[in-house]
Amino acid sequence: MPLAQSKLTAQGQISVPSEIRRKLGIGPGSVLEWHEAYGQIIVRKAGRHTLADVHAALFPGAAAGQETPANVKEGIKKFIRRKHARG
Repeated sequence: MPLAQSKLTAQGQISVPSEIRRKLGIGPGSVLEWHEAYGQIIVRKAGRHTLADVHAALFPGAAAGQETPANVKEGIKKFIRRKHARG
């Protein structure tokens, strides 16, 4: 059963139902991201990241579930160094 429905206008616009706006914490000027995964379209508030997104950024190519707190701390350090590297 869907959470809510929207109708597409001739200009390709939709209104986000109020209950969805409240759940996402969005208002005028908020940016939404659209992703395709497993044959579905996922809409989320821009800037939100899933645990899988964070894991992929910290441990590129590694399988989830093998991290210790020390590994996570080191992964964050490496990510920040890569992101802010001058070069």
